[in-house]
Amino acid sequence: MTNQSGGSESEFQSLLLAQIQREFTAAHQYLAVAIYFDSMHLPQLSKRFYAQSTEERGHALMMVQYLLDRDVDVHLAGIDPVITQFESVHDAVELALTQEKRVTEEITELTRAARNENDFLGERFMQWFLQEQVEEVASMSTLLAVVDKAAGNIFDLEAYIAREASTAAGPDPSAPKMAGGGL
Repeated sequence: MTNQSGGSESEFQSLLLAQIQREFTAAHQYLAVAIYFDSMHLPQLSKRFYAQSTEERGHALMMVQYLLDRDVDVHLAGIDPVITQFESVHDAVELALTQEKRVTEEITELTRAARNENDFLGERFMQWFLQEQVEEVASMSTLLAVVDKAAGNIFDLEAYIAREASTAAGPDPSAPKMAGGGL
């Protein structure tokens, strides 16, 4: 692969292109989880996962913008298949936690590739995503623990999410810029 200035892509840039596809797949997976909760008439859980889907799409667009700013061709691939049926609330949230742990590994590998190539701009770009993954894994771990503690009482779970979501922080001013201006 080549970049727009005629040079070849680095390993970091190739991995970042692959990560864009995975972020769009993650967005789609969260959308499937949100639809599952919506179909069960669980508005707080569905709202949380619709928002998570939008956030993952935003991560992909941040990566797109970074590559555009670095003059690298961006070719979008299709998304991988996603799971659309779940046996329980626990299974859906557990899938989300597993996904976040996998993304953490991917982001760590991206950061490692940038460091190994002495790509200080790439490494710096990835720092925000590393911190984001700490928060994502912690958030999903907490949600899964609350699901388990609710012991099937979905109304308590919905009340917890409604209470906790009301204290959610606004947009992160340190976040990288998104392609499309975050539409």
